[in-house]
Amino acid sequence: MIEPDKRKAVFLLHKEGMSLREIARRLQLSRNAVRQIIAQGGLVVLAKRPPKIPLDEEVLRQLYDDCDGWIQRVHEKLVEEKGVRIAYPTLVQRLRKLGISQPAKVRCARVPDQPGAEFQHDTSPYELALGGRRVRVVGSMLYLRYSKRRYLRFYRSFTRFAMQCFLHEGLLHWGYAAPVCVIDNTNLARLRGTGAAAVMAPEMDAFSARYAFRFLCHEVGHCDRKAGEERSFWTVETNFFPGRTFASLEDLNAQALEWATVRMEQRRQGKIGLIPAQAFAAERAHLLPILPHLPAPYRAHERQTDQYGYVAFGANYYWVPGTGREPVQVLEYADRIKLYLARELLIEYPLAADGVKNAQFQPAGQPAAAHNAKSRRDRTQIEEKHLRQLGEMVGAYLDFALPQKGIQRHRLVRQLWALSRRMTPELFTRCLARAQKFGITTVATLESIALVLLQAQEGVLPEPLIDETFRERAAYQEGSLTDPPDFSPYQDDD
Repeated sequence: MIEPDKRKAVFLLHKEGMSLREIARRLQLSRNAVRQIIAQGGLVVLAKRPPKIPLDEEVLRQLYDDCDGWIQRVHEKLVEEKGVRIAYPTLVQRLRKLGISQPAKVRCARVPDQPGAEFQHDTSPYELALGGRRVRVVGSMLYLRYSKRRYLRFYRSFTRFAMQCFLHEGLLHWGYAAPVCVIDNTNLARLRGTGAAAVMAPEMDAFSARYAFRFLCHEVGHCDRKAGEERSFWTVETNFFPGRTFASLEDLNAQALEWATVRMEQRRQGKIGLIPAQAFAAERAHLLPILPHLPAPYRAHERQTDQYGYVAFGANYYWVPGTGREPVQVLEYADRIKLYLARELLIEYPLAADGVKNAQFQPAGQPAAAHNAKSRRDRTQIEEKHLRQLGEMVGAYLDFALPQKGIQRHRLVRQLWALSRRMTPELFTRCLARAQKFGITTVATLESIALVLLQAQEGVLPEPLIDETFRERAAYQEGSLTDPPDFSPYQDDD
């Protein structure tokens, strides 16, 4: 607002013949402002405020409920459907004054952006096309707050072990760590509590101590405490994904590594145009160096060597050196496994690529196993076929009791086949008929039904089928000539 005295001075100087340029220079005004003041005769012209737009409170409440609280949509309906010409800020103020809407949540306490103070970690789920197939992946990112460096990697599933492996890789890539890692209230690191009262899991406390930092959970609902991390995921969605195709998870991670650690390192960030690589060079003196030879996180698994010389791990098979079948210990790392026997390293394998299953791995030059496990692709088709041949009643019970698919179906077929071999077909059929009547599908109950049916026959058991040719066998004839056993030690003295 230009003071009345200055406006009067502008008008008088113009009357005396001073040019507009000179008036603007001396009084430090724009030439447009000088022209407007001269046109107004140096007087203060008060703008008339338009009359207040009448808005029915009930209409506003109804629109607010219909639009699920989205004020922008309320504004559109007022303008387009009600014909009410009202500014959006005016509408927001009116809704708050009437108590219909609430102001935005209070921002978290502002933390000064100091070099070497903290880094942040978070994850975000995505659905991407890998090799032409839509799959779900989890993006994990490290963000160094001051210098804005990033480290990005994607996983099929993100567990506590994956979190440890990711932090190990990212911090070793940087070579430095800040004393605080800000995270949300994830159960991957937190044992109980939230925010400042959160207690970390002992396993994660011990892990962070090795790298000289500690975890800090932000308060519930205050994800803006790590706004740089949240903004980084927005950059992933708007800059990394568009225009790129990924053949596999390995290809996705290779491109993500190049994007985060090469391309974004030299790109100007924020309003001040900060370049992360240059800022990190200045911040390095305030960070804690990471020991270069820290052992990578791993998980231990016990495995038995099968008859073909392999151990099963991650839906694949890995050859074990030697000829024995001793149990071995498998140490699982982020990208490889190591096989140990009695604390001695036998061999090391890289983990199979994503999506590879039922594959066999052995060192180069090692011949393949002479025999492999018989394929169980047909599962229980043969057993089920034999069962249905026992009669229509058995087939009807199978249609009733068997699930459509899954391992439970095959287990039940095998159990029923084994049960049919332990009793006569007549008894087995009667047993299944009674079980179907009462909706019974458990084998233990079927055995109880068979016992009840046998007892109802006054204890008369069916005659067993005996092959009388057993007397002609050489083993029987040889055994028939031996002395009878002496049971005298088992008899009572009296």
